[in-house]
Amino acid sequence: MNTIMRKSVLGIAGLAVAGGLAAGPLNHGTTDTVDTRAAAVAVRADKPGMDKSKLIPHGVQGKQSRIDVGDEQTDNVKAIIAATKKSGMDERAAVVAIATSLQESKLENLGHLGDRNDHDSQGLFQQRPSSGWGTVEQITDPEYSTMAFLKGLKQVDGWQDMPLTEAAQTVQVSAYPFHYAQWERQAADLVAEHWNS
Repeated sequence: MNTIMRKSVLGIAGLAVAGGLAAGPLNHGTTDTVDTRAAAVAVRADKPGMDKSKLIPHGVQGKQSRIDVGDEQTDNVKAIIAATKKSGMDERAAVVAIATSLQESKLENLGHLGDRNDHDSQGLFQQRPSSGWGTVEQITDPEYSTMAFLKGLKQVDGWQDMPLTEAAQTVQVSAYPFHYAQWERQAADLVAEHWNS
């Protein structure tokens, strides 16, 4: 691990301990862990014309997780893809957005979770009204919340050349910055399946 990365990891870990950060991933639904020893394994591209190299250009990092996706979650995938296209961004941006939503909400449009809520986080991306993401009504609208996430992603210089987890973390500022990586393969599969549908 290079010195800069090591200092970043140690700094984030120190902030989490010193600051008592309570933000964390939701652990509901089933998650199956898949070994990813072959980092650049081909992504399933069911639709003709899908450029596989756009979906996972750097290979996946670490073990991958996967959940079963129901009708509501599929509708949210399609909403994320539609918002990505509307914003003028490509398939890779959709992979980053869907992987982020998989980590933050398991692709469920979350309302307030009461005692289980991370502050006032809601919606597909666990965005917070108190942090300036928008009103509750806005951040629980899949198109708005995706556009807000993508606006943040566009502001990350060189996000296209970053590992997914680094790009997502730069936008989300999570207490668990490396958890996004585990969803890259499923996100790419979902983009391949629904980008042209």
